[in-house]
Amino acid sequence: MTKMLTSVTGVAEAEIAISGGADIIDLKDPKAGALGAVATDAIRQTVSSVAGRRATSAVCGDLPMEPETIRAKAEEIAATGVDFVKVGFFPSGNIAACSEALAPLAARTKLIAVMFADLAPDFEFLPVFAKDGFHGAMVDTAIKAKGRLLDHLPPERIPSFVERARSHGLAVGLSGSLEAPDIPRLLPFAPDFLGFRGALCDQSERTASLSAEAISQIRELIPEESQAGAPSSVDYRLLAARGYSPGAIDPALGTDRIFVRDFVLPVQIGAYSFEHGHTQKVRFDVTADVLRVTDHPEDMRHVFSYDIIMDGIRTIVARGHVQLSETLAEDVAALVLEHPRVMRVAVKVEKLELGPGGVGVEIERKRAKRQAVRLSAEADASPGHGKKGLIS
Repeated sequence: MTKMLTSVTGVAEAEIAISGGADIIDLKDPKAGALGAVATDAIRQTVSSVAGRRATSAVCGDLPMEPETIRAKAEEIAATGVDFVKVGFFPSGNIAACSEALAPLAARTKLIAVMFADLAPDFEFLPVFAKDGFHGAMVDTAIKAKGRLLDHLPPERIPSFVERARSHGLAVGLSGSLEAPDIPRLLPFAPDFLGFRGALCDQSERTASLSAEAISQIRELIPEESQAGAPSSVDYRLLAARGYSPGAIDPALGTDRIFVRDFVLPVQIGAYSFEHGHTQKVRFDVTADVLRVTDHPEDMRHVFSYDIIMDGIRTIVARGHVQLSETLAEDVAALVLEHPRVMRVAVKVEKLELGPGGVGVEIERKRAKRQAVRLSAEADASPGHGKKGLIS
């Protein structure tokens, strides 16, 4: 399951992060750039203080793309005893050479290659990192004031990054000014970890101190795995809400109707030869009846985000040419119905450029009755059914 990486500046913040449930304690100086490095003595002290209670990582700093400079700094950081060393790869003709220079270190330390969504990252280097023995690759943002991860790497492009990295045996991380509403949009891509700093700080200011309350709010949005022999801490309502597995949903609470209207995208679509080789505007209208999980929704745990629907449509469209509007509508309906809370979905696909008016198809699909029955039965049987919050 996806881990929560929390960037901290030292021992004090590491303890706050651990208390809040962070999975990975990441040493970083947010005042020194996107990958500002913490002093090695501070890293060593923090690793000693954490004492194996959590995995630890540290960044090498915003370094020039010079092989020897990067190798020396990465060796210095690795010597502190952190579990992971994160190395930034900025646009340069030296990326392959810098990666190769780190191969000897990668043989004994888990290295994470960091690429930057706002600097036109070249994912063709993923097999290079794999060849040189890197443990994983992640995408972050370099200039925090110029937008979040999804502003630069839209949802339809994330699957290709994740799938390609995984195909080369690399662990996958996503970061970049992430906020609470981004979490349900990114969890379906099943990254190995999501990285946070600003969203965990007072006033969401990344250079401010960590806030225990903010950490708790983010932690509750990411399903947790129980440790071997420990009581389960899985929030079954949250798992169901995010589409991972059915959980403690009470059908008696009824449904909400979530909708996306007049969502227009350029789509490669059409059976005629003149419709191939270019895009045409298509309008999507989607309505989903979604089981409620509480009478009093308060945060992202309690809602089914319409962003999930729009992200799904974008991802389907990005796959390439679709012959029929009916096929496109069925694909969208099937994607929405993958989420256990969705009981019914209506999809309208309308091609806008084939005449004076729109033409297309409108379909309605429902969750099979046997699936709905199973969902209810599993909810009744799940541990802690009827409890609120985390199950212990």
